[in-house]
Amino acid sequence: MPRAAKNAVSTHARFDRELKRLRADSLDRNPVFANALAFCSNDYLGLARNPALIEAAVEALRSADRVASTGPRLLSGNAAEWESLEEEFAEFVTTEAALYFGSGYAANVGLLSAVPRPEDTIYSDALNHASLIDGIRLSRSRKVVFPHLDLDFLETALARDGGRGEKFIVVESLFSMEGDRAPMDELGRLAGRYGAGLIVDEAHAVGVLGPAGRGLIPSALRSSDLLVAAVYTCGKALASPGAFVTGRRLLREFLINRARTFIFSTALPPHIAGQVSAALKLAAAADEARQRLARHAARLRDSLSDRGIGTGNSDAQIIPVILGSNENAVNAARQLQAAGFRIQPIRPPTVPEGTARLRLSVTADTPTLEIDKLADAIAGLELQ
Repeated sequence: MPRAAKNAVSTHARFDRELKRLRADSLDRNPVFANALAFCSNDYLGLARNPALIEAAVEALRSADRVASTGPRLLSGNAAEWESLEEEFAEFVTTEAALYFGSGYAANVGLLSAVPRPEDTIYSDALNHASLIDGIRLSRSRKVVFPHLDLDFLETALARDGGRGEKFIVVESLFSMEGDRAPMDELGRLAGRYGAGLIVDEAHAVGVLGPAGRGLIPSALRSSDLLVAAVYTCGKALASPGAFVTGRRLLREFLINRARTFIFSTALPPHIAGQVSAALKLAAAADEARQRLARHAARLRDSLSDRGIGTGNSDAQIIPVILGSNENAVNAARQLQAAGFRIQPIRPPTVPEGTARLRLSVTADTPTLEIDKLADAIAGLELQ
């Protein structure tokens, strides 16, 4: 057998071994589709099925002069629609400038692989999203991982730091697997005291929390030099593709020249900008939906608590039920799916070893009666 063929056989044999190992450890994953009530959706405001947003997306496509961007934005893919949308989003979150990326993952990786340098130090929360972790790795900066929201540990590490480069603190504002909030004011004080810059991922907060859904970064921090960048994903509450990195105009110009996920990615079609713009307007006016979402989240937490089921430190629409083993998480999800709920098990490496869980989420459109039914179903799970 030729050497190239032997290599291919060896590679596929390795795939087979690794997949068998994942299945044996209850860690294998597959995309699923189920006609069931979703308690795993990130469509927090229910905009994905909002007729006004659907019509706006259709109209943007209908009036477009092309259905593809034809290239990266630095070649043929730029359009007036993107420039206008970036200005609109920057105004919405009350910052100087914004730059649009094709996804939240691309935004975080592009930002963190471009801004920190190898001589710099990044202080990263232990439960940060994979996109933040991957961007930090690509930066080749020195990395200090601090226990989740342990600000005493973080302060000790900052005080001990003797590096000559710049310092960055990287956190999510609302953590995607825990549903708890980073104390932005306290982080701002630490950053100011020790000369660090803040980089904040607002993916699960934008549209949901803060005045008009602007997120959890306080206005005082937005206007200071401490906030280097904030990232806002459109694929959650805004029910649209892409993400924005926001900050000073100088940051935007720097990323256009240095963020590889921006430079080398084909731009999304310009009609997508019309959908994002419409979603932004709908979200800004969705105070009633935000209030309803908060009530639904509180009801599910209370219903679970009344049945003796802990939900960690969640105080938002993301509610974890930690089951420990991978097998328990998989079995629990299967039982709930059979009962008519669309719920997926969350296992390592998405969460730390020994903390496999059900990651529940509610939306503004979740039926109230189904919340109590879900709590009853979880209380009745048969696990090892």
